[in-house]
Amino acid sequence: MERRERGILENIDWTTILIYFVLVFIGWISIYSAVFDEVHSNIFDLDTRYGKQMIWIGISTLIALFIIVIDPKFFSQTAYIWYGLFIIMLLAVLAIGSETKGAKSWFGVGDFGIQPSEFAKATTALALAKILSGIEIDMKDLKTKISAITIVAIPMILVLLQNDTGSALVFFIFVLVLFREGLSLSVLIFGVGVAILFILSLLINPYVLIGILFAVTTITWILFRSRKLSLLLFIGLFAVASGVVISVGYVYDNALGSHQKDRIEVLLGQKKDPQGVEYNVNQSKIAIGSGGFFGKGFLNGTQTKYNFVPEQDTDFIFCTVGEEWGFVGSVTIVGLFLALMLRLVRMAERQRSKFSRIYGYCVASILFAHFTINIGMTIGLLPVIGIPLPFLSYGGSSLMSFTFLLFIFIRQDASRMDLV
Repeated sequence: MERRERGILENIDWTTILIYFVLVFIGWISIYSAVFDEVHSNIFDLDTRYGKQMIWIGISTLIALFIIVIDPKFFSQTAYIWYGLFIIMLLAVLAIGSETKGAKSWFGVGDFGIQPSEFAKATTALALAKILSGIEIDMKDLKTKISAITIVAIPMILVLLQNDTGSALVFFIFVLVLFREGLSLSVLIFGVGVAILFILSLLINPYVLIGILFAVTTITWILFRSRKLSLLLFIGLFAVASGVVISVGYVYDNALGSHQKDRIEVLLGQKKDPQGVEYNVNQSKIAIGSGGFFGKGFLNGTQTKYNFVPEQDTDFIFCTVGEEWGFVGSVTIVGLFLALMLRLVRMAERQRSKFSRIYGYCVASILFAHFTINIGMTIGLLPVIGIPLPFLSYGGSSLMSFTFLLFIFIRQDASRMDLV
């Protein structure tokens, strides 16, 4: 037992753990700054959000320690159990959950709340890694594709039913994992093409766009017909693209809420609403821009101090860093996240166990999605969809779920020589 524990400590990736705790600490002091109250200036005051975040940090640390000391095979052997448990919780929250900001995605417990959708990303990663690590699994096989898509689609649909579009969108990132495991590049190109068509359909009259697509398809076929590419292929591509364009209007009008459509229209420059939909992003950009190169200093941010930016301790925590620590602080945060994600990819590639490798890519992909979307919406490059910045944003569900997600892989990596 002593030898086993010594082996874990020797093989554990301490650099990854260090980055984790640095980000958590930065998040804690940023939350303190964002909601600072002179009456409750003690950072350990449990009546404040920064005091409660300290509790979540403590619980998350215990979760990390628990994961580190247990058998690394535990989570691979119980992957489907974890997945099923949180599918049940996602169903339960639809029936008895509390509604917050239009989304019925929380279980309220006194002053605290638990959001199952945050944990569902981690359990979906476990289930996806489990099913794709089977001996006979091949991503070129239709049955494998359907199984993988089903594993991801079930929680994503349940989260969509909770009206939590932001969290649901994160599940699309699992396509990167499927691509790494052998999914055809054409599928990824198709997905990107659909996304581009969706945006163009909002900017251009659909009939005009279909005419453009017809012209582009015809010219492309004429140029490449010498390579014996089938005319039916081009007709099929044109039909699919036209179907996407025609369906966008229906999906946009019926699947998205009015606030979501407003945010998209503002981002695309089709609508101006500086005191409404645009307010959060405008104030966020003002806060980040006002920080200059070195920032205004800790607790000296005027946008932060006078609450000009809503949700500054949660979804918009990055603008607190930008205002108080400037360009240097912002680049530091971005650098830490990039270092973490690149290290996770490197760790995933050195795994002997297929389950561990796939799960490692799931972890890196989920963190990448949250990092990109959160900072993108904070600086106005993406619509505001309300997802937290990992390890920094206030919230117990967020911090505990990301800790759960990350440390399972750290534990797998520590025993990589024993796992096959």
